[in-house]
Amino acid sequence: MRLYVWILLALWPILSKAISAPLAQPDIDVYDTASLRRGAKLYVDRCLGCHSLKHLRYLRLKQDLQFSDAEFKALFPSLERITGTLTSSMASEDATHWFGVPAPDLSERARALGTDWLYTYLRGFYQDDARPFGVNNLVFKDVAMPNVLWDLQGKQIAVIEEVDSTPSVRGLKLVEPGALSPKEFDLAVADLVNFLAYAAEPSQLERRRLGKYVIGFLIVLALVMYRLKQAYWKDIH
Repeated sequence: MRLYVWILLALWPILSKAISAPLAQPDIDVYDTASLRRGAKLYVDRCLGCHSLKHLRYLRLKQDLQFSDAEFKALFPSLERITGTLTSSMASEDATHWFGVPAPDLSERARALGTDWLYTYLRGFYQDDARPFGVNNLVFKDVAMPNVLWDLQGKQIAVIEEVDSTPSVRGLKLVEPGALSPKEFDLAVADLVNFLAYAAEPSQLERRRLGKYVIGFLIVLALVMYRLKQAYWKDIH
C-alpha cells in the first residue's frame, strides 16, 4: 500500500494536468503490424533521440514487427549489434540541464496515463511565446518538451475564452498547415501511440495469443472435473 501511495504522489502532478481537457480516442490495435511499423519509424526518427524505451529490445522489435535485415539496418544505421533495449543517445543529466527534467519513457506514459491521454497530448501543442521552446500543451500545461512533430502538424494557436474573468484555453486552431493534412497527421500520431502501447509490454502479443488457448483449456478442464465430481458422488447421493 505504501508503494501505491508513493506512485500516486509521484504521478499526481501529471494526472492533475491530464484531466484538464477532453481526451480524443485513437484507434489502437497492437496486432496491426503495418501500424506498428509506421509508428516505430516515426518514433525512431522523431523521439528516440531523447526518449528511451527500456522495455523493448532491438531483437524483439525486429522479430515482432517483421523487419527484414535491410529494413532494420535502414531504421538503425548506426546500430552495430542487435542487443539491448532501445536507448536514447542523450544522457539523463543533459536532458535535465536542457529541459529541466529527465526525458521519460513514453511507453510508460502510455501505460500509466492511457493511450487516449498520450494521443491527445501529442496533438495538443500550440504556440506560446512565453515558454522556452515557444509552445505549450493543451493537456499538459507548461510542458518542458518541444513539439517535435511541428513540421508535420503545422502551427496551432490557442482559442482563449474567459471563464469567471479568467482566460482559459478552450480549444486549438490550425493557422499554418504542416507537411501532412490534419487527417494524415492524426493517423500518424495514432500509429505512434499504437507503437508505444506495444512497446510498453512487448510480450502482450504472445500473452494474448496464448491466453485464448489457456482459457479454452481451463474451460475443458472444468467440464472434465465437473463430470469427475459427478462420478465420485453419484453413489453418495
